[in-house]
Amino acid sequence: MEGWVEVAKTTEIPDGQCKSVIVEDRMLAIVNLAGEFHAIDNICTHAYVELCDGMIFGDRIQCPLHGAQFNIRTGAVEAPPAYEPLKTYPVRVVEDGVLVRVED
Repeated sequence: MEGWVEVAKTTEIPDGQCKSVIVEDRMLAIVNLAGEFHAIDNICTHAYVELCDGMIFGDRIQCPLHGAQFNIRTGAVEAPPAYEPLKTYPVRVVEDGVLVRVED
């Protein structure tokens, strides 16, 4: 599986929680939504702050600094002050490993 990087075990990230990882110099947030894993940029597009330090509400993650909210599945902005979406990344679960592919 060339291009895929294991970033966590499924048991490391409880439902509704986030883990910050670095893949190819990119800071990503790996989020577990009811057993479905997602990967998004971990830095808010409004202000440089880690989103994993914020709260998760359903399928949204909230920036801990100014309250901007992003859709975890799509990266879309759901609440200001952010206006630029987050980049999302493909995720696969193989056995108990969570794998991410970082593409340009």
